[in-house]
Amino acid sequence: MHGSPDSARTGDGTGRTPHAPRSAAPSSRKRGGRARSRAVPDVRRPSRAPLRSRLRRDWQLLLMTAPALGLLAVFHYAPTLGNVIAFQEYNPWDGVLGSPWVGFAQFERLFTDARFWSAAGNTLVIAAVQLVFFFPVPIALAILLDSVMTPRLRLILQSIVYMPHFFSWVLVVTLFQQILGGAGLFSQLLRQNGYAPLEIMSNPDAFLFVVTSQMIWKDAGWGTIIFLAALAAINQNLYESAAVDGANRWQRMWHITLPGLRPVIILLLILKIGDILNVGFEQFYLQRDAFGAQVSEVLDTFIYHQTLVTGNFGAGAVAGLVKGVVGLVLILLANKLAHKMGENGIYRRA
Repeated sequence: MHGSPDSARTGDGTGRTPHAPRSAAPSSRKRGGRARSRAVPDVRRPSRAPLRSRLRRDWQLLLMTAPALGLLAVFHYAPTLGNVIAFQEYNPWDGVLGSPWVGFAQFERLFTDARFWSAAGNTLVIAAVQLVFFFPVPIALAILLDSVMTPRLRLILQSIVYMPHFFSWVLVVTLFQQILGGAGLFSQLLRQNGYAPLEIMSNPDAFLFVVTSQMIWKDAGWGTIIFLAALAAINQNLYESAAVDGANRWQRMWHITLPGLRPVIILLLILKIGDILNVGFEQFYLQRDAFGAQVSEVLDTFIYHQTLVTGNFGAGAVAGLVKGVVGLVLILLANKLAHKMGENGIYRRA
């Protein structure tokens, strides 16, 4: 039988199913005849506004920063030009223009001076001790203050630990002398109980213990301010969720508090490493004669004696320049290490 006239047929009457029509759009090809897999969009960076329009737009902000820039220029960048005397046999009466040029002779003289290397070694030892024993104290103190539940009690404790920061080093050294000195309170208690007194404030072996204790007592409380601000920025819902999941106080501190403080800790650690050669002047100058220069001479006191006491301004300038260059290298290396750890550090290239 023949099929009905309504039976399905192809449009060409052959009975074969036609292929799907090909796309009329020509395919894009690479050079050499290979098809391109994906069209790469042309992404262009937005063009920056001209300098004149940016100055016109941000003139209020620039005006606000002008006083700070002026202070930096007058008290930091302008005195930096005075480092030229490190390459001269500087005489204050002749000035910079009249002093003879000696090149690197001052550097050779300084690097062969045993007193410079002794001061540098003492500085590094003191800085390492302070980094290990002083740097963690403000962190722990901030965590303890943050755990105080009563706001009034927290305010009282903060005022107590902040107060020593406003004392001068003269007063701090005097207080320690009255307590730990040969005629101090501790020695008097030993005498009353039949023991020989201890002269701690003039014992070279106790120097590191004394200066570190003074630093902790004076500045540990002040150092908690930044860490308390970082603790206030941590989401409190994280503590509540951890408590619901059964985490105790130590687990919450280890898994929430310390990770929240990590960026601030790394930032301050970078600044501390870059400032590792600046352990202070007044604290060590006031106790230099009592403990002896062999243990208490640091780079700051060495520069002071080389410039203002002996009048060798060139050697003092060389020591200060070396200290600044070493500090710059250390802070750059520490910042790069922070980038390796996944933190932003002090700065990061865009």
